[in-house]
Amino acid sequence: MKVLHISPGKLYGGVETLLVTLARYRHLCPAMEPEFAICFEGRLAEELRGLDAPVHPMGEVRMSRPQTVLRARRRMKSLLRSRSFDVVICHMAWPLVVFGVTIAAAHLPMVFWLHGATTGRHWLGRWARMRKPDLAIAPSRFTADTLPAMFPGLRGQVINYAVAAPDQSLRGDRAAVRSELETGSDSVVIIQASRLEEWKEQMVHLEALGNLRDLNEWSCWIVGGPQRQHEASYLAALKEFASRLGIVDRVRFAGQRADVPRLLAAADIYCQPNTGLEGLPIVFAEALYAALPIVSSNLGGFWEAVDDSCGALVPAGDSSALANALRRLIVDKDLRHKLGASGPPRAWAMFEPGRQTKKLFDALSSVVRPSPAEIQTLHSI
Repeated sequence: MKVLHISPGKLYGGVETLLVTLARYRHLCPAMEPEFAICFEGRLAEELRGLDAPVHPMGEVRMSRPQTVLRARRRMKSLLRSRSFDVVICHMAWPLVVFGVTIAAAHLPMVFWLHGATTGRHWLGRWARMRKPDLAIAPSRFTADTLPAMFPGLRGQVINYAVAAPDQSLRGDRAAVRSELETGSDSVVIIQASRLEEWKEQMVHLEALGNLRDLNEWSCWIVGGPQRQHEASYLAALKEFASRLGIVDRVRFAGQRADVPRLLAAADIYCQPNTGLEGLPIVFAEALYAALPIVSSNLGGFWEAVDDSCGALVPAGDSSALANALRRLIVDKDLRHKLGASGPPRAWAMFEPGRQTKKLFDALSSVVRPSPAEIQTLHSI
């Protein structure tokens, strides 16, 4: 089965991490051959090529410039004619809007992968609604349950992200990582690794830490760098807020990193107190594999990965409740280790790449149309 994944490729986050994982572990499901159509050159295209995955550039597309859309559609039309794909996956609404008409004209099964919860009210969602897919996939039950807001009557198939367990040798880098980030070897490190979006609530995270100034044991790493102008402004506001709280000397803004599993292996607690709805971020799987207890918000799909056996969920936006949960873990080493120990087997059961790629193959097989030769064979039986 030859599968074409379409993604803008402009930014780098969970979607892009998934695509790289599917390329890296394609040997686990040899019957499924992934290829990638990317509009913007950048880190995603570079990492895919580094894995010898087929990458097809579509050219930069800007919705405000119709000629760039038409040019990309012509390239997609040529690609679909030349490569004999069995199924095409549009990752989020943008590629569905840009390329949906071209995929439909090629009479290929079209799959929509919804990576984040939707209300259906965004202009992209309303526009994408014009092209109902043959199949929808979502990484969490919560996300799947929002699909009817975009496509009434369409049920999404839940397939958790494929996330591999990290190399255990990363634990040997603990001292080196802490030295790089100017963090003491005995400090209890609380880490958040996510896009710099306000709804990811690094601000609430810092506010909670401000309530823990009386504890000397902790340090914090905020991982993630600005990829757009509003993210740069948000980062500046975070640094200023940490200064006002009097904790700036204990918070490290680590910037954009390609070695998040290495940082997680050197940390002690994972904290991401969203106020915006999210399905099931890949970094939660990575934190579980790293044996870190997770403290987050009781909303979205977080409960699907986090419960009181491996962490704590607190009311969204409640910095006092967040501070109390973090305080318990900072002062109680045994509790940290107990909750952290539940993480790796939980992550393996939910995210192991071999199992998840097989689920993806089975889902895609339900919409792939048999070839003329296969139809002839079936008629002859």
